[in-house]
Amino acid sequence: MRPSEYAKQTLEIEASALLESKDRVGEGFDRAVELILALKGKLVVIGVGKSGHIGSKIAATLASTGTPSFFLHPSEAMHGDLGMISKDDGVLAISYSGSSEELTKLLPHIKNFGVPIIGMSKSANTPLGKFSDAHIDISVKQEACPLGIAPTASTTLTLALGDALAVALMKIRGFKREDFAKFHPAGALGKRLYLKAKHFLIPKDNLPTVNSKTLLKDAIIPMSEGRLGNIVIEDDGEVVGIFSDGDLRRALLREDFNFEAPIKEYMTKNPLAIEDENILAVDALKLIESRRIQLLLVVKSGTLVGAIHIHDLIEAGIESENK
Repeated sequence: MRPSEYAKQTLEIEASALLESKDRVGEGFDRAVELILALKGKLVVIGVGKSGHIGSKIAATLASTGTPSFFLHPSEAMHGDLGMISKDDGVLAISYSGSSEELTKLLPHIKNFGVPIIGMSKSANTPLGKFSDAHIDISVKQEACPLGIAPTASTTLTLALGDALAVALMKIRGFKREDFAKFHPAGALGKRLYLKAKHFLIPKDNLPTVNSKTLLKDAIIPMSEGRLGNIVIEDDGEVVGIFSDGDLRRALLREDFNFEAPIKEYMTKNPLAIEDENILAVDALKLIESRRIQLLLVVKSGTLVGAIHIHDLIEAGIESENK
């Protein structure tokens, strides 16, 4: 049999495990969500072996979607880290068999804290299930492993149900994209939703400017020194135009081109500008890309405040959503 056929079998087995579990999701899951919503502290996720790896990912997903959470290894907990659990916390314990020795030894001590325990195992009749205030069934008919030994379909199901918990909590709490961005300020989505244009504002004092009567030959020097590929044209403190590298190239192609002519003859009138520098940086990038320009001016009541340069946005990792 070709390797791809084994892959298809694996996917079919794991997909079936997910679909079969859908019909078992009910009161236990609802109770688990109720307990988590009622917590004043954090949700501590514990698990051993493969369940521990899955638990670590679940904790990370919950923490990034509005549910304060961290992973705690049972062995570490028995040697001092149990003090990381407070009376306001809750515990999500994961063990497919529900009888992992490291976990079952820990459960009575956790119970003494008086914190709610949410168990994820193959049956509510396991030691873990009996200790739990809410139980989520993670049983599967078969593992994808041909020996039926390595956790495969069961870990996939556990991970999916962990995601389901996170999603349910997000929806009930009304967790928004802006909330997600607060927890992911360095990520691509976080940058799109959190960083604002003002974070990239080049102040007016750092922008090269001339008036519209300045000769083209005299305007090119400060434009080059400014290293922005643009120079802003102001008359009596009011923005009347902008002159860019692109404008210079187009000017050079004109038959009447003259270095001695005033820059107003070649500048772009009514340049693209915004009044509110508090718009999202990604929206500023969209405006820049839509007009195929480099510099977006910030102008209030005709007065130049500063500008946003496309290079600064790109270097910071700002990307439009269609990328």
